[in-house]
Amino acid sequence: MNERQKAETIRNGLIQRIESAIDTGFEALALDVFQYQSRYNPLYRHFLQLLGASPLAVTRVADIPFLPIQFFKSHHIRSGYWDPALAFSSSGTTAAATSRHFLRDPEFYRRNARRGFTRFYGPVEDYCILALLPSYLERSGSSLVFMAEDFIRQSRYPRSGFFLYNIEELVGILADCKKNAVPTLLLGVSFALWELAEQYPMDLGGITIMETGGMKGRRRELTREELHGILKSAFQVEAVHSEYGMTELLSQAYSRGGGIFYPSSTMRVLTREISDPLSPEKPGKTGALNIVDLANLDTISFIAADDLGRVYADGHFEILGRLDASDARGCNLLIADVEGNG
Repeated sequence: MNERQKAETIRNGLIQRIESAIDTGFEALALDVFQYQSRYNPLYRHFLQLLGASPLAVTRVADIPFLPIQFFKSHHIRSGYWDPALAFSSSGTTAAATSRHFLRDPEFYRRNARRGFTRFYGPVEDYCILALLPSYLERSGSSLVFMAEDFIRQSRYPRSGFFLYNIEELVGILADCKKNAVPTLLLGVSFALWELAEQYPMDLGGITIMETGGMKGRRRELTREELHGILKSAFQVEAVHSEYGMTELLSQAYSRGGGIFYPSSTMRVLTREISDPLSPEKPGKTGALNIVDLANLDTISFIAADDLGRVYADGHFEILGRLDASDARGCNLLIADVEGNG
């Protein structure tokens, strides 16, 4: 058996385990994914070598070195031997500012996203899915649009769909869903939900309103608490839900209110010290986020993100902001080392 065949055999076994991931086996599975990626991801292998980190010495997830997320902007990140079926891309004004996440199997992403949603809300097909994502629909390569598109296809309600300029139609459907007690998810980017609240305040009690974050320069920035306050008042709901995801992740986390997120079964969030990207932070302390995403088996599952947050002992977490340039210096030095020796 040659090296390519060995990699495929290991990957196929890991995929089966990831598809049936349960909380109690996460640590062992994550360590096996780490061993696979440290062997079959050239960029990550080089990164570990520069750190002097031996994969055989890693026996806990807390000891795994996390790859800075900025590498998605400069490298085609791949574990194993395969050609991309499609690519997700982040928003950005220049090519250098855009992250690209290549997918080997889009259907695997769809299944994983459905499982993540079902874990917290029940089957996707039971909801009328109304997606208000203008800034994402206006560009190509959005992973959020890709996920929403699949959710809409899965829904058993024919009025599910995207809404870009047809806002009055959306308002009418929301009113009908409210009147007929149809289980409904209004999934929207923050600035679009804010505009809807200003222009069409209405009683949406019983409807799940979920914001995905991001003003994208369209409105002044609000804290999550301020935004949720506006939406709760305008739509007469007790809580505003949130989705946490990004181009570089194939798993999501969800909040049912108050900005408290719970990750899907293939995802865990840890914190690292802000000034030292290689030192883990204690639970309950504010730090930069390290994200384990087992669904990223074909790219990289261990990502040092640019978000600031607080993670608690039971695994739930809060997002408190973003690293600024000075905070990110440690990760940037790691990147410079890899680029300089690549």
